[in-house]
Amino acid sequence: MTDAAARPPYIPLAQMTPEQRAAHDAIVAGPRGSVPGPLRVWLVNPPLAEAAQRLGAYCRYGSHLPPRLSELAILITGAFWRSGYEWVEHLPIALRAGVDPAVAEAIRTGATPVFAVEEEAALHAFAQELLRTRRVSDATYARAVAALGREGVVDLVGILGYYTLISLTINAFEVPLQDGASEPFPEG
Repeated sequence: MTDAAARPPYIPLAQMTPEQRAAHDAIVAGPRGSVPGPLRVWLVNPPLAEAAQRLGAYCRYGSHLPPRLSELAILITGAFWRSGYEWVEHLPIALRAGVDPAVAEAIRTGATPVFAVEEEAALHAFAQELLRTRRVSDATYARAVAALGREGVVDLVGILGYYTLISLTINAFEVPLQDGASEPFPEG
């Protein structure tokens, strides 16, 4: 494989164009404080990197959903796409935010989680239905609005979409797990 075809296509800081460096610096200056794996891939195309990181900062840090629910949505998306890097990055954040470890494990393995809180159950039902069928029934939509509010449901769709973009980037460019991390979705 040539260097141009290498996956992931990370560009060393010293080799970045001024536009790539500006996008890099804007991401570092934001709430993340660093340029993690999939965002490093996006630096190949600075306008995409800048736009996507702004959306991601809102989805992760500014959403109407509390961190426990947004992290639950991120885990659901990561598991759906079998995106190991995403799962490994967000599992500890989700657990700190209050996601039940048994719920997280059920999501990882494709089992049906048992929820103690209706807003988590409604979020899960909405996310699963949308991801699997590409639609949401009237009943599932009404349940989600009752549990999360209209703004929460709009933000949930944004989170699912943004972390789908993240997961596709991770999978397409084979973004590696951090050193020492185990693949959460082994083949088979």
